[in-house]
Amino acid sequence: MNAKKRALGKGLGALLDTPGSEVQPRYDIEKDLHAVGTVAHVPLDLIESNPYQPRTDFDEESLQELAASIKEQGVIQPVTIRKQGNGKFQLISGERRCKASRLAGLSEIPAYIRTANDQEMREMAIVENIQRENLNPIEIALGYQQLIEDCKLTQEMLSERLGKSRPSIANHLRLLRLPGEIQIGLRQEIISMGHARALVSVDNVQTQLDIFQDIIEQGLSVRDVEEIVKNLSEAPQEETQGQGEAPRKEPKTVNARYKELQKSLTDFYGTKVQLKARSGGKGAIVINFSSETDLERILRMVQKMD
Repeated sequence: MNAKKRALGKGLGALLDTPGSEVQPRYDIEKDLHAVGTVAHVPLDLIESNPYQPRTDFDEESLQELAASIKEQGVIQPVTIRKQGNGKFQLISGERRCKASRLAGLSEIPAYIRTANDQEMREMAIVENIQRENLNPIEIALGYQQLIEDCKLTQEMLSERLGKSRPSIANHLRLLRLPGEIQIGLRQEIISMGHARALVSVDNVQTQLDIFQDIIEQGLSVRDVEEIVKNLSEAPQEETQGQGEAPRKEPKTVNARYKELQKSLTDFYGTKVQLKARSGGKGAIVINFSSETDLERILRMVQKMD
């Protein structure tokens, strides 16, 4: 494994190989005293944006907060730039810091000067985007997919470069097979990664959407959805179908009659009640309780019905 791969495996900081030396004097464009591999204060008007930056949306409130912090403490971590032939520089990483520095009224910013070709620029920009803390699973999956396509990587190679397990990368990429409506639900945190992983295992798109709707309407847990998917996979299937006949849609997890019963039971017991429908008319009733006292109350109601 070459040095570049080892660096990627340790994260963006290792990839950029930013030195821990003190910030050197201001960059002098006329003398160009600061060579590649050094840190200098570089005028912001000499730094151009990274054309390969996959991130286009920057939260304005977050930028203002960073700008306020920079006014108080300065830029703690240097941005990384590469030299251009026109006496200017191109940003490799740190666009958010550059934007916030401009908002803070700074005229220059500490920057690590290095060499990088266009392919390396693209790769490092995507890696920096993936390593943001507030990404949702779909954004991470899209970042993985972009690295695989743009950099001609296999999942195994991507695993080595990012220091991520191959199963984790594969699980994220599988999310991109889900219908757009479910992907949006995952982006908006309507469902969790666990819900989505279970839904990926369902072959029929309409059934995926039905279960997705039930998750929203009934507040199904990840375990609930995993049980539904398991029951669907265990349901007996017809061995053959007529020539040209379209595949049958798998049954909805909870039909209209069950939903009405579920509502009646919820009203009766004064707590959330779930009906889990299975193939062949089988199923289960789950009565939720919030405390031991609540459980005793429900048990007394059940005993009165005997």
